[in-house]
Amino acid sequence: MKALIVRMSSIGDVVHTLPALAALRRNGWDVGWLVESLSAPILTKNPALARVHVTPQARAMSLGALGRTVAELRAERYDVALEFQGLWKSAIWARLSGAPRRIGFASAWRREPLSALLVSEGASPTSEAVHVLDKNLALLRGLGIDDVGMREFPLPATPAEAETVRKGLLGLGVGGFVILNPGGGWQSKLWPAERYGTVARALRDRGLDALVTFGPGEEALADRVVRASDGAAIRCFPTTLLEYLELCRETRLVVAADTGPLHLACAVGAPVLGLYGPTDPDRNGPFSADDKIVRRVPLCSPCHKRHCASHAGVMAAITPTEVVRAIDVRLGLTLQEARAV
Repeated sequence: MKALIVRMSSIGDVVHTLPALAALRRNGWDVGWLVESLSAPILTKNPALARVHVTPQARAMSLGALGRTVAELRAERYDVALEFQGLWKSAIWARLSGAPRRIGFASAWRREPLSALLVSEGASPTSEAVHVLDKNLALLRGLGIDDVGMREFPLPATPAEAETVRKGLLGLGVGGFVILNPGGGWQSKLWPAERYGTVARALRDRGLDALVTFGPGEEALADRVVRASDGAAIRCFPTTLLEYLELCRETRLVVAADTGPLHLACAVGAPVLGLYGPTDPDRNGPFSADDKIVRRVPLCSPCHKRHCASHAGVMAAITPTEVVRAIDVRLGLTLQEARAV
C-alpha cells in the first residue's frame, strides 16, 4: 500500500503533519511526500519516508518542470493521496498524482472551501480533534487508522548538524542559553524586536545567555534585538533548518511567536514559551502541558488572515514583564541551576 502526503508548506504546517506520517508507517504504509523546496530538508533522508517529491518553485514553473514532477508522481502508482493543505494548489497536485483515492478535508474545514471539489473523499474531523495535529491524524480514519492524540515526530538523523552547532556555540562562548526567535512568516503574529531585547536583559540577570536566531532575510531583525538588549543578547550564527533543530536540543527554552521555529522546537521536545495573538494556541500551540503561552486575544480571533485591521498591533500589547514571568514559571527548578552558571 502506497500513500502520498500532499502538504507542501509552510514549515510549521509540515511539522504538524509529521505525526500522520508516523502513524502511516506504523500501520504498514509505504509513504511519499510532495513538498515545496523550503520545507524539504525536514523530509529529505527522513527515516519514515520512502521518497520525497519537491514541487517546482513558482518562478521556475514551466510546462516541462510540471510535466516531469507529474510523471515522477504517477510512476510511483500511489494508492491514495492524502491532501492535508486544503488549498486549490494542493488539491490540484493530489489530482495530478494519479492516485485513485484522494482524501482531503471537507469544504467546511478548508482554507479554500471550493477546492474540496477536487478530492474524492471529504473528511470532517470530530470534536475531539481540536489541535491541528489531531485534525491531521483524523484524516487517516479514511484508511482505518485512528491515532488521534499521538505525538510522534519522525525527523532525519543530524550528526553533522550537531557538530556544527557544537562548534558554533563554542565559538560564541555561550553556556546555558535561551533562544529568542523574533522572526517568522506573518508580520501580524510577531512580537516587537525591542521587547525581545528587554527580555534578554532579564535573562542576563538570571545568569542565562540570550541567543537570537533568525532565518534568511531576518538578519536585520536579529540585529534590532541585539541593539535593544544593552549587550545582553547574542546574534546566533546562521543555521539551516536541521541545524536549528540541533540548537533547540541544546537550549534551556525557546521563546517565539506562532511560527515555524516554535513548532520545530516543539517537535524535538524543547521547552517553549509561545507568544500568541490572532491565532488560537488550542489549535496550533505547544502541546506539552509544561509549556507556556502568553497571549492577547483580538476581537477577530481565531484569525488566519495575514492582514487584518481587527488584530493589527495586538501582539505589541504583550508586555515584557508578562513574558519574563512566564519564563520564570516554565524554567522552574532549571532556573536555579541557571543562576549558578
